[in-house]
Amino acid sequence: MSDLDMRVAELSAQYLPLAAEILKECIRIPADYVDRPADEGGDPECGLSNHEGPRLTYLRNKIIEIGAVRSEADVGFDSYGNLVWSVEDPNDGIPRAEKRVVYFDGHTDTVRALPGSWVDKLGGIDAYDGMVDPAVVDRDFLRSELGHLPPDDEWDQLIFGRGSADQLSGVVSQALATKIALELADEGALRGVIVRAYATVCEEDNDGGGPMYLMREVLPGAGPELIPDVVILTEGTGDAHKGALGIYRGQRGRMQIEVTVTGRSCHGSMPWEGLNPLEHGGAIVAEAAQQYRDGHGFLDDPFLGAGSRTASWAMLETPSDCAVPDRFILRFDRRLTVGEEPEQALAAIESLEAVRTAREEGLSVDVVVPIYDQATWQGYELGNPQIYMGWATPEDHPSIAVASSVYQNVVAPNVTPSPQSDGGLRAEARVDRWIFSTDGVGFPVPAGDTSIDVPASKAWVDAGKYRHPAMFGFGPGIEHNTHKIGECVDQRELRLVVAFLARYPSAYADST
Repeated sequence: MSDLDMRVAELSAQYLPLAAEILKECIRIPADYVDRPADEGGDPECGLSNHEGPRLTYLRNKIIEIGAVRSEADVGFDSYGNLVWSVEDPNDGIPRAEKRVVYFDGHTDTVRALPGSWVDKLGGIDAYDGMVDPAVVDRDFLRSELGHLPPDDEWDQLIFGRGSADQLSGVVSQALATKIALELADEGALRGVIVRAYATVCEEDNDGGGPMYLMREVLPGAGPELIPDVVILTEGTGDAHKGALGIYRGQRGRMQIEVTVTGRSCHGSMPWEGLNPLEHGGAIVAEAAQQYRDGHGFLDDPFLGAGSRTASWAMLETPSDCAVPDRFILRFDRRLTVGEEPEQALAAIESLEAVRTAREEGLSVDVVVPIYDQATWQGYELGNPQIYMGWATPEDHPSIAVASSVYQNVVAPNVTPSPQSDGGLRAEARVDRWIFSTDGVGFPVPAGDTSIDVPASKAWVDAGKYRHPAMFGFGPGIEHNTHKIGECVDQRELRLVVAFLARYPSAYADST
């Protein structure tokens, strides 16, 4: 370990209580709004996609208060609604255009908290307030629900609540990392680098929307001081079996496929007078499910894994429960691996026998990619098709080599390794990939798009039809624990991610 490595590690331990305090408040904030009447400033959707405002306002103020930026002018909101802050060393003698640019990226929205289910199923753990009464927690249920938990005598290390692992702990890590980097600037923590940190919005509903906005509206025509050399996604990179804190260099893409089956409604006592879209829609779902179980039309990649498809949402339009419905709308969540194209995935649904049968019997069946048309909390409508491109940064890219080196120098010396059969910490760096999706899907741009002037020195990844900055993930939280009742994060991971993020930018600048 270098002197800088040791100082970063020391400060990450010193500031862990502060990080935990900020994280707990980020988790708790929606409780002030979800049950309050709208005419008193309440919002039942607070904390969800497009309703992140109170949490982001708190984070902005806290970033200023704790000294995670040099001045108030260095943090604010963009037109999309992302919280953005930037740090650098203006006295390092290196022209800004020649500095490496490292992005931190983490989303601030969560899925629904389901607070009633937390109380009913867990007893002493609240979706917003976390652990409130350890004595009445149903520990057996919690262990059956989550992919990984440490031994009971280590539960004092856990922070519970919706968003703890997905992804508020990653965002808080970014803020503490820039604080430490600024405090160690005179020791080289920001030499030759500009760090731009993003706390993005609407990722749960529209993966990568925040980065898509950047690639469309901010980076075209921008100078090199804004264009990333490396993007670090702070989504959780823990695996319930392989261990916590992996270095994740890729993920599958995904898309939504919407099927609308329209029939003819009539009284349920004489169904021959109608055309039942629910029955035909059910046949479409059943055939699609069997096709997936048989592996028909799905590719497999040795690194990113196989493509997948599941029915994920449905809505029925019907006069009553004693009628033939009028319309049935359903969606498939389709995960795309290497070699799978959105057009082919759409055509696979179009070609189902159940779709053909429905049309032959007089129903209409529309198969489309839906457009995301919701406005962010700042009123910005991105209007993108719900197709989210997968990506992979080559293992031999310098960004990955530096990540492994920083892990060995800053993370590994500060962990007590867990057995290799669980989701605990590891002394060795693990380079792997996500199962789920992240904001990374928003960064790929068409290979022929020249609106962003990317210097060759930034070593973007050429990926066939697309190109993107080097990206990898490093974040607190076990992937298998996200979106679940009892979601939690281990503070020991939080501390180590803060240290990693504080050290990586200058390490990358020094290496290249």
